[in-house]
Amino acid sequence: MTTPAASTPVEISWFSALCDDDAEFLGTQDPAFLSSFEHCKTIVDAAEVGGFDNILLPSGYSLGIDPVAFAAGVAPNVKTMRLLLAVRCGEMWPPQLARQIATLDQMLGGRLTVNIISSDMPGQAMESAPRYQRTLEAMEIVRTLLDGKPVDIDGEHYQMQLDPMRVGTVSGKCPPFYFGGMSPAAREVAAKAADVFLMWPDTKDKVQALVDDMKKRAAAHGRTLKFGYRVHVIVRETEDEARAHARHIMSKLDAAEGEKLRARALDAASEGVRRQAMMRDAADDDGFVEDNLWTGIGRARSGCGAAIVGNPDQVAAKLEMYREMGFSAFILSGYPHAQEAEYFSRLVLPRIDHAPLLDARATCDN
Repeated sequence: MTTPAASTPVEISWFSALCDDDAEFLGTQDPAFLSSFEHCKTIVDAAEVGGFDNILLPSGYSLGIDPVAFAAGVAPNVKTMRLLLAVRCGEMWPPQLARQIATLDQMLGGRLTVNIISSDMPGQAMESAPRYQRTLEAMEIVRTLLDGKPVDIDGEHYQMQLDPMRVGTVSGKCPPFYFGGMSPAAREVAAKAADVFLMWPDTKDKVQALVDDMKKRAAAHGRTLKFGYRVHVIVRETEDEARAHARHIMSKLDAAEGEKLRARALDAASEGVRRQAMMRDAADDDGFVEDNLWTGIGRARSGCGAAIVGNPDQVAAKLEMYREMGFSAFILSGYPHAQEAEYFSRLVLPRIDHAPLLDARATCDN
């Protein structure tokens, strides 16, 4: 990946499989790969040793382990890398979430970032529009408190007046909010309140169309977003070896088990997941929907359903293409996660001008 000297470095993040999302063979359940503190910590350690800038700690109520507790457990041992903490808004009381974020940020010396997920309360189901409105209000409360300001909100879901918290982040400001979603309601929340808009893999034309749409939506609110790309990656010294590993991880997948895995996630019926399925349907016989973008991985999981597959030059070129489209953050993963972190950090990461997004908060014009 050849980046012009005058360009801004991109943030390269890895993924720790807190949601039971690790395996050597997709569609199988090896106890050694199930989420546990020790296993997920091994992935975090591999990412920090490999030189990644950040690592996503995902969250799913019915799957795996809690990311807030996990982040607190690993924070004392993470010396340089940031943590991208996923929080499900429907499960959290915003003032308490703000205190947790502030405390974790202090433990990390100011290296916490936050992935906001618009979720239901466990055991309940809310229609999309009011759920996203609740998420927007929660984001407003958390940001206000972490910016050291009093809260005075009379919303549809939260009504409260609160003085600023005594505890705050190292910077005195709210960490950047990473947020994704394909529905119109999700896009509007991102345009109004997110700092980094995350999207899943798609064909180049669809990615460009979404970037253009989000720029317009943010501008309508006097804001400028940064963009992040969440995608799996398989890199080997040769393209043939990379494709062989893609076949290897799918070699024990039963079609019925794959359907079950896709359906178990809480976002299985979302607009984004439907788009991932459409990509798989449009792919060639080997699962590729465009050069080096392989959709086979989506046969065994919900959510992010495609991988960049190729040799180091091809993978770096694909990431450079996205950078030129306006992306400044990448969240990568591979199976098994600790092993693939080592491959990427050795074969591709040295080619990339990368660094944490130090100024990731959205620009506001008003």
